[in-house]
Amino acid sequence: MKIAFFDSGLGGLGVLHAAMKRLPKEEFLFYADEDHVPYGTKSNEDILRFVDDAFAFLAGQGADAVVVACNTATSVAVKAMREKYSFPVIGMEPAVKPALDAKGNKRVLVVATNVTVKGEKLHNLLAKIDPDGRVDRLPLQKLVDFAEEFQFAAAKEYIKEQFAPFDFAKYSALVLGCTHFNYFKDSFRELLPEGVAIFDGNDGTVRELARRLGIEAETGETSPPKKTPKYFYSGREVTEAAEIMRLNRYLKRLNEMYLIN
Repeated sequence: MKIAFFDSGLGGLGVLHAAMKRLPKEEFLFYADEDHVPYGTKSNEDILRFVDDAFAFLAGQGADAVVVACNTATSVAVKAMREKYSFPVIGMEPAVKPALDAKGNKRVLVVATNVTVKGEKLHNLLAKIDPDGRVDRLPLQKLVDFAEEFQFAAAKEYIKEQFAPFDFAKYSALVLGCTHFNYFKDSFRELLPEGVAIFDGNDGTVRELARRLGIEAETGETSPPKKTPKYFYSGREVTEAAEIMRLNRYLKRLNEMYLIN
């Protein structure tokens, strides 16, 4: 089965990475819209147009399902893509509910892009699952740029500055509402008290993907995937050795971040 992963940039590699661990028998495509990253500063109209172009390309590649591995694109465009295409379209949703359910009555902080923080999708989600108003939202838009530039250590000071107004003694969880933010789990962990857990939606998205496709996700230690993913930047296949090496560096970074929570 050919499964495509789409993101505005390279954050969605985290969802691909989780799928490679849990669904190693499948064939993967990864589409990063590097010509238009970041989406978090774009208009909804532009985002919808970019996503529509990406889906048309991936449908032409024979995708059996598309994972929109981008919270911003999910909030703006996933409904329209589900109406347009007959194959399964799986979107990202910030892992707010498991974060709220995890520990007592403390507060939860969701960090995401500007569009996601202000968007209707997150607003509607919180209206349903957070009647007590325990969830706060914080845009960390610059982390997308840090991730795309492979500047992980340099982002720590920025995160520290943005976290300064928050008394994390009152919080039980941090929810990563952007797939780019998984690259910075080590910095989040260093800056947060031990009792604040970190949640992301990657494994949950892969479980939903497996359920929708009727395939079984592996657990525990898994074998490497049988096929190397095909990578595309805004519709152009990535074949240069240096660029493949760069992508593998990102996957190595994600492997190091995978078990931090």
